[in-house]
Amino acid sequence: MAQASLTVDPDFSIGRIDPRLFGSFVEHLGRCVYEGIYEPGHPAADEHGLRRDVLDLARELGITVVRYPGGNFVSGYRWEDGVGPDRPTRLDLAWRSVETNAFGLHEFMGWIEQVGAQPMLAVNLGTRGVQEAADLIEYCNFPGGTELSDTRIKNGAADPFGVRLWCLGNEVDGPWQVGQKSASEYGRLAAETAKAMRLVDPSIELVACGSSSRKSNTFASWDAAVLEETYDVVDYLSLHCYFEERSDLASFLASAVDMDAFIGEVIATCDFVKGRRRSAKTMKLSLDEWNVWYEERYRAERREAWQRAPHLIEDEYSLVDAVAVGSYLITLLHHADRISVACHAQLVNVIAPIRTEAGGPAWRQPIFYPFADVARFAKGQSLQVSVRSPLMDTVAYGPVPAVNAAASHDHETGQVAVFLVNRDLQATIPVELTLAQARNLRVSHHTVLHDDDIRAQNSARDPQRVTPGPGRGAVLEDGRLRLELPPVSWTTVVLTENRR
Repeated sequence: MAQASLTVDPDFSIGRIDPRLFGSFVEHLGRCVYEGIYEPGHPAADEHGLRRDVLDLARELGITVVRYPGGNFVSGYRWEDGVGPDRPTRLDLAWRSVETNAFGLHEFMGWIEQVGAQPMLAVNLGTRGVQEAADLIEYCNFPGGTELSDTRIKNGAADPFGVRLWCLGNEVDGPWQVGQKSASEYGRLAAETAKAMRLVDPSIELVACGSSSRKSNTFASWDAAVLEETYDVVDYLSLHCYFEERSDLASFLASAVDMDAFIGEVIATCDFVKGRRRSAKTMKLSLDEWNVWYEERYRAERREAWQRAPHLIEDEYSLVDAVAVGSYLITLLHHADRISVACHAQLVNVIAPIRTEAGGPAWRQPIFYPFADVARFAKGQSLQVSVRSPLMDTVAYGPVPAVNAAASHDHETGQVAVFLVNRDLQATIPVELTLAQARNLRVSHHTVLHDDDIRAQNSARDPQRVTPGPGRGAVLEDGRLRLELPPVSWTTVVLTENRR
């Protein structure tokens, strides 16, 4: 039986793991908000209409930052519609839906406070611009004494929201976007918007839009042109990536290879602009949309336009999808030196780890579990992991290592966490992991997400069909951890210091 060999040394670090790598995304799309996080009258709803069962699952998932309110939705959104007692009903052109605005800024801020996460707000640079963005940050962050800040107080928030993280629009290069712009048009608008927002609150962090897709004809050239205008006034460049099973299953399970290449190309573009400008600043990245999304299914759906909270993009995920998501999380950790923010899209119902029924239960999809593991255990420094693994053949990427892994080390506690995927469709693969400086460690946590039916899913009627189980047979001796990885599986191992 072919074996994989891994080596980890706490002295060889990739970079600090920013807790904001474990972010999520809430957009006014389908049933993410309505019947997702917000459903007045539901048996589990609190006095504000927030579903407590969804709140509990969001906290269990471990999300640290949440991007809101879009997404494509934000490019036609008037933020004023979602504050105050009088909320107009409007057409949402992005998703051809009817938006009641019953849930808005104050409701979101109340919800995210209960989750215990940080808000990441997006401003509309599709149909609006500098003034509206400056107004929004004044409304959110200015203490009082102006019309906008006093209106916030009147609407029930005496203290400023103190939002620190802001997106300057969304996917503005995309022809599907309301208010699409060229790179030069967007770059100038983003730079001037950033300047105005910082005049209101110099403490904020700003994210400029990168290319909406690696497949775009303008990919990389768009990013470079935008950075030429914004390099000195923003903190992050955004990138988005989605994957789906298209041809052979092996290629889908190996699609993190594509994600890794994409991130590397965006980093190279940022560094090109840094060098051309002779800048001392290194641009960080915000991967603020990523997931498995069966986009071809969505485009084939027949949809009736102008519904309230329609059932849109409610992908049902299997074990296969969970292992793919785990491999993307490993890729994020591999780039912890440059990616500071990441948002798994989206949180509830819409391509989401959490699903709900109107008036009924909420449950975890299989993709919930790898995210929850990494958010819980990946602390401190992301470590370099040397991997020698059997190869698996793929149509899209050629031979690819069947085993991939990431590891973290928390200097304060001494904890080492290791995350592994076996992408092979048939083979159980023994792994020997050599851990330098591991003389005083013990295995304190070992779980495996695996099922004999790799297409198994969870549902309202069978919410526990696919769940992690206790790992068996892990042995740590003389600095070597030995275990076996079942085919198509996600494994988490945590090593803790023996303290006297």
